[in-house]
Order: sequence, then structure tokens, then C-alpha cells
Amino acid sequence: MRNLLLAMIALPILFGVQGCMHDDASVSPKPPKHYRATKFTSAARHKATMKCYTVLGKTYRPTYVKIGQTMRGVASWYGPHFHGKYTSNGERYNMYAKTAAHKTWPMDTMVRVTNLENGRSTVVRINDRGPFVKGRIIDCSYAAGKALGLDKSGIAKVELKVIGFAGKVRVPSHKKGAKKSEEQRIRLRDFGIQVGAFRSKSGAERVRRRYAKMFADDRRYRVRITRTQQDGAPLYRVWLTGFDTEEAAKAFRSCRGIDGPIVRP
Repeated sequence: MRNLLLAMIALPILFGVQGCMHDDASVSPKPPKHYRATKFTSAARHKATMKCYTVLGKTYRPTYVKIGQTMRGVASWYGPHFHGKYTSNGERYNMYAKTAAHKTWPMDTMVRVTNLENGRSTVVRINDRGPFVKGRIIDCSYAAGKALGLDKSGIAKVELKVIGFAGKVRVPSHKKGAKKSEEQRIRLRDFGIQVGAFRSKSGAERVRRRYAKMFADDRRYRVRITRTQQDGAPLYRVWLTGFDTEEAAKAFRSCRGIDGPIVRP
């Protein structure tokens, strides 16, 4: 299916895929500089994969994205059956690399995927189109899926956040006098600690607010609540994430007397 889709995108007339005009409002007529040729994807591939296309009777319109842009939905993963086959950007799929398929975001966009059901997160590079199953927004590689816990659950509700382009993780520079186009790299690692688990959402919210206030002046750390089911009843977990290493997370946990597990990226 993915090989067929690649051909469909590259040769819309030959395969009968309905194309869209380049001046479609959903697609910028001139791609930003960081969407041109990269070490992973040629300029021609970028141009081809940003054209709208139709699969199973539904039309998809790829569009450019910005740092910080988010999306929520269901994630899945794909593995051995596609290993070694070509992806939409022309490279061979490696199930052990952290990559993913997205229906509309540009090739080589770097995305942080957070599993909203267990608090785990990882960073992937978009290099394929899909998934074409209703309700799903991203198809992760085996390695990325395993990091998120999808190898056990199969699918999960996730949040996607754009954190870079051209295969590099970046954030806008906030230095005084810096140009808006300047960017700086951010760390890929993001270990987290469960700082509380509650049957009531109000209890979880109280702890979330306490930790959010504690780290209000430090943007490295984030506090979130995830909802899971345990013994037939809701369980609300509170996570503090943003530690650069597992050692740093363990030291914080020990200092604060917290018993919660550590989440790895």
C-alpha cells in the first residue's frame, strides 16, 4: 500500500489520482527554506509529497506547519511487513529508526509524540504518508511505537507537537536582537516521573497545580495528567517531565521522596 501511495503521489496522472492546483489555499505556493532539499528528501520529492492526493475516495491536502503546532488523535504503528520498503520521501523504511507516517505534514518534520494514556513521549521524523484508517493521525515506526508503549496497546490517544524541520529538532531563539528566522537546537531526551495517581480527577488536578506552580519559572519542565482504566475504574496519573537524563530524574525522585515510576523517552 505504501509503495503504491508513493507512486500515486509522484505520478498522479499515470495512476489516475486527482491532483490539486498549486495555488490551493491550504498549501503555500512557495515552501519555506527549511522544507527544500534535505539529506533525507530531495527537493523534487518534497514538491511531489506536498501536492494533494486522493486515497480510498478521500482527498488529503498537505500543508506547511509551524514550531509549536499541535494535533490530537489516535496513533498506531507499523513494523516488519514494511521493513526495507520505500516510503513516500524515497528512503527505505527502517523499523528500528524513529520515523512516522502522517497524512498532511511535510517530509522531515520533527514531531514530539506524547502518549496521553501513559505519559510516555518520543521524537519522530515524518518520512511517509498515512495512516489511512479513520480516526488515526500518525503511524509510528516499530522503534517509536515501542518507546510510546504501542507495541503492547496497539493504538493510543496521542498529542503531536511540531518541534523541528529538515530532520533537526529546533525551537525559536528568544535572544535579544535575534532574527525571527534564527533557531536553536533543543535536547531530544525527556525523562519524566509520575508524581501522583488518583481515582478522582480533582485530586490529580490539585497535585498538577502544585507542581506547575513549583516549576512556573522553568520552561524545561511540564506537568500533565493522563487518564487510564484500572480495575474497571478511572485512574488519573500526574506526570512531571523534562529531565535530561534518567539519573537526573532518579535524583529528583529520591530528594522529594517520590515512589512513582520513571518514564523513558
